[in-house]
Amino acid sequence: MIILAECEFYLYDTHSLKEKRAILQRMITRVRQQYNVSIAETGHQDLWQRAGISVVAVASSRTSAEREIDRVLNFLMSHSGWEMTESIKQDL
Repeated sequence: MIILAECEFYLYDTHSLKEKRAILQRMITRVRQQYNVSIAETGHQDLWQRAGISVVAVASSRTSAEREIDRVLNFLMSHSGWEMTESIKQDL
């Protein structure tokens, strides 16, 4: 089973693309180290206060894939420097 989550974030304290990318790289690296998913910045790459992130989990069961995606989304939402404005999960 393959589950895709697409998320949009609003970054409060960034004032340049350089600051935004530093925050995103830290979070993406942490997710890659701690969870069994693929993650990438996929949207709003030219805006410094918005970010689009896609997360994909592959597992033998739907429950396992959804659980891993939910763990990642909870981790991303726990970051105090941004707010999740939209999240869409879908099966592929």
